Amino acid sequence: MMEWKRIPVGPIQANAYILSHDDGTCVIFDPGGEGDKIVRHIEEQGLTPLAILLTHAHFDHIGGINEVRKKWELPIYIHENEKEWLTDPALNGSAYFGIGQVVVHHEPTCLRGEQTLQIGDFAFELLETPGHSPGSISYYCKEIEAVFSGDVLFLGSIGRTDLPGGNHEQLLRSIHDKLLTLPEETVVLSGHGRETTIGAEMDTNPFLHGF
Repeated sequence: MMEWKRIPVGPIQANAYILSHDDGTCVIFDPGGEGDKIVRHIEEQGLTPLAILLTHAHFDHIGGINEVRKKWELPIYIHENEKEWLTDPALNGSAYFGIGQVVVHHEPTCLRGEQTLQIGDFAFELLETPGHSPGSISYYCKEIEAVFSGDVLFLGSIGRTDLPGGNHEQLLRSIHDKLLTLPEETVVLSGHGRETTIGAEMDTNPFLHGF
């Protein structure tokens, strides 16, 4: 049995997620800031983290990595197209938002292609969903009927595409071909805001009209 916890963090309140298994292990999605807050939650729950999984490498999704890794030397998973973003404030956007430059000091494990990622007892179907950024990944967990979509799809909205590497048409194709083909009851755990479902977005999301 697994359960997830949403933890809004950082200056833009991006969603970090802790997905925990009843064996006491967990994985961390997008620790974008306030690493101490994330560490404290994991310790209070008595969990053992296994990995950091990144949906993409914008600063508000990676800003807490260094602090988390001071506590645990966890592997970091990211799409190969955004490996360099971890160490380049111009690419990850932190150079332009007046919050200080974000640089991740640890070598990641790069992902490419669609595959099943197994970490401990956690299994994720990796969906390449570029458009918001060139290396955006959505992690579909069939066991809990949920997809960690990063900034690809939101409740009533979609990701912005006016940042470096963004592409509006590519984003819409990603949503249509990769996310809207998931079961309609799939919970969408987005990078900002509250959760929704694939079915709800198909029915009501104004950006997806006609899909």
